[in-house]
Amino acid sequence: QLRLRESGGGPVQAGGAMKVSCEMIWHIYETFCLAWFRQAPGKERERVALLTSDPEITYAAPVKGRFTIARDNARNTLDLQMNSLQPEDTAMYYCAARSWAGWVPSAPCIEYTEWGQGPQVTVSS
Repeated sequence: QLRLRESGGGPVQAGGAMKVSCEMIWHIYETFCLAWFRQAPGKERERVALLTSDPEITYAAPVKGRFTIARDNARNTLDLQMNSLQPEDTAMYYCAARSWAGWVPSAPCIEYTEWGQGPQVTVSS
């Protein structure tokens, strides 16, 4: 049963903006890693944004300053706001999550137990 349900995505022109959201139908414990990944055809999957329970937010260099990751507790979603989109941002975008019961400072955010289905984002020039 899919426990991360994504929405958003689709076509957008270069320079435009788009938000993808991930509804978390899943209990998140005290310690967590919430992330957005993307994978373009013929390329490795890369993590573009990470939000942890420390709290800490990090971005991959190609998206820093343009993308914003945020958790909306009221809607129970993990959002990725993408601005100034470029053709090289074209990819499938996946949300991913993992959490631990109890407090674990600086928990390793390497492996994820929950994955979304990935909306396609296509940026045209």
